[in-house]
Amino acid sequence: MVVKPRKTSSKNPPILSHEFVIQNHADIVSCVAMVFVVGLMFQTTQPLASIFIAMHHNATPVEELTYGQEMTYTTGLKDLCAVFFYTLIGVVVHAVIQEYILDKIKTKLHLSKVKQSKFNESGQLLLFYVVAVLWGGDVIFREGLLFNVSALWRDYPNIAMTFMFKFFFIVQMAYWLHCYPELYFQKVKREDMPARITYATIYLVTIAAAYAMNFTRLALCLLVLHYAAETVFHVARLIHFADKPSIAAKAFSVWNTLFVVTRLASIILSVSTFWFGLADNESVSFVVRVSGLAAVVSLQVYMLQRFLTFHLSRRREASRLTATAEAEAKKAKQDKKAKKAREAANKKSTEEKEISELPEVDQNTSKSLRQRGAAKSK
Repeated sequence: MVVKPRKTSSKNPPILSHEFVIQNHADIVSCVAMVFVVGLMFQTTQPLASIFIAMHHNATPVEELTYGQEMTYTTGLKDLCAVFFYTLIGVVVHAVIQEYILDKIKTKLHLSKVKQSKFNESGQLLLFYVVAVLWGGDVIFREGLLFNVSALWRDYPNIAMTFMFKFFFIVQMAYWLHCYPELYFQKVKREDMPARITYATIYLVTIAAAYAMNFTRLALCLLVLHYAAETVFHVARLIHFADKPSIAAKAFSVWNTLFVVTRLASIILSVSTFWFGLADNESVSFVVRVSGLAAVVSLQVYMLQRFLTFHLSRRREASRLTATAEAEAKKAKQDKKAKKAREAANKKSTEEKEISELPEVDQNTSKSLRQRGAAKSK
């Protein structure tokens, strides 16, 4: 007799298994990040650890700084180390927001699995967009870009960035880079991966290109405009998940308008910078100007094309559903009339059959009574 081993259920997955890594990824990543932080406390490891945490490539020498003067920075290869470290921080912050904010709201809404994935995506992006809009708006105000369009191309390519300006772009690249491991940590379905990988890659490549080529001022304005419109979209999406369709419809209408306005404003700023502003700048070649303008305009046209395709498909679907409903209503009406006609015909044939079964005298009496009733009804 063979005794089958008893199956034991355990809530704790095996160490270093996929489930273990997914459940504890925030703790694992935070421990890795703490290695760099602890490295700052020791004199021997401080120079190496500071490469990953602090901002480097100072444009203003420390000995030349005067009282009250803010240090400025340029771009360089050491920024890759900072992007790596703040990518780790992004993974930890993502997990904290998911566990302590989104999961608690999600349990109260009782969403399906499909809606839960979209709710998590919109919740994370909404918080990031709000912070980025406020942060970027503050940098635009401090840099004097709000009412001075010519500042977008002034002093190019020798554009020095303040600490918050440079840190903004480091965090932007780190955030979109952290979206790739989150596909694994959040157990995103295969059918949802292509869309998320696509937009994360577009953000990462365009921001990194603008940062490396010193088009940071223009990129900052374009990002703030785009993030502001996307904030409205994800607010409308979350309201839709909360089963408030009337409010969500109004919010989506606002987003539709802002989306088109943002695309037009982005194209206008790009043409003003690349085609007109940098036209007399000898340090910028014609190829670089045209390539940058073509990249921005192509991206705006691509988003507009997807936007229009989405709304046209929705309109066609709505018209198809309306036509189907009208056809079903017309068919139901015709079926009702046919049913009444059949019932009347059956009733008439039944009466005639009953009369035919009566004697001849009763048949004549019944016919005369029916004729009198018909005459009175007329």
